[in-house]
Amino acid sequence: MKIPATVITGFLGAGKTTLVRHILESANGRRIALIINEFGDLGMDSDILKGCGIKDCDLEGERAGDIIELSNGCICCTVADEFVPTIEALLDRPEPPEHILIETSGLALPKPLVKAFNWPEVRSKITVDGVVAVIDADAVAAGRFADDEEAVQAQREADEAIDHDNPLEEVFTDQLNCADLILLNKSDLMDEAGVSQVKDELTSQLRDGVKMLPSSYGKVDVSVLLGLEAAAEDDLEARPSHHDGSDDHEHDDFDTFTVSIGDVADPAVLETRLIEAVKVHDILRIKGFINVPGKEMRHVFQGVGSRFERYYDRPWREDETRQSRLVIIGQHGLDREAVQALILPN
Repeated sequence: MKIPATVITGFLGAGKTTLVRHILESANGRRIALIINEFGDLGMDSDILKGCGIKDCDLEGERAGDIIELSNGCICCTVADEFVPTIEALLDRPEPPEHILIETSGLALPKPLVKAFNWPEVRSKITVDGVVAVIDADAVAAGRFADDEEAVQAQREADEAIDHDNPLEEVFTDQLNCADLILLNKSDLMDEAGVSQVKDELTSQLRDGVKMLPSSYGKVDVSVLLGLEAAAEDDLEARPSHHDGSDDHEHDDFDTFTVSIGDVADPAVLETRLIEAVKVHDILRIKGFINVPGKEMRHVFQGVGSRFERYYDRPWREDETRQSRLVIIGQHGLDREAVQALILPN
């Protein structure tokens, strides 16, 4: 019997890690292995999960090795070098996992990853139970990923040399096209009419049979999320991608860098500066850990657009350096020096 694997995809900040935590909290003793791929050199998502206090994902617990971080590039571009060997190592364990979760980076295309399950080394032992796409419904309603078609047409009419391209929309639609289940996450930020509007907008883009569910903080019955039995690797032709026919895809459309900012006496003041930087430079995602003097707990910052969430998650460990670092992700051409000038105190 093949081991089922669930691919969790979704754009930056949609709530994938929160969904993963919900699944692990609801595992009920099931052996679940988690593979996390992050865009950027600060392994924040895996660190949050390892320190979350859940038995099945606690760094200090018996199953610490069940969280595997792949941070040397986008998982969909490093299949042969990293992903397949990782899967083989999981299968070679004395007690292989009963289910595998794979959280892709917010800029990854899921189809090349699903295709990897046809590799001879894994095909006979693992199947893709389903691809779950986590969507920031509030961002979709605000038109974050869709072009203003009239404005684009006006640009083309004004200058026929314009080669219009929207990398945000390409990644977003590729994730939708590959999905078996779509979670309209952060629906608590919207009214019922707004959620219905997003559903109507997305329905025309989906394959037949793909379901959409509203969610808040990824809280959906795990029996709905796991057990889709989609065998996604067997119907790749039904999952179109903007990059079909290519060996891989480039991330040149996006920039990421890390800012070290020293101790932060007042997190609220930092949040104000970050919101200003987002507005001026159209930053897609900010996340990181902050050291607040006098506080024994690590402070987490997570921002999507101008919406920020921050909280103390756990005490700093004796073996780690107390420092403040933020990952900044935006479209290509992001002015790093200007962004840092807005973030760092004068």
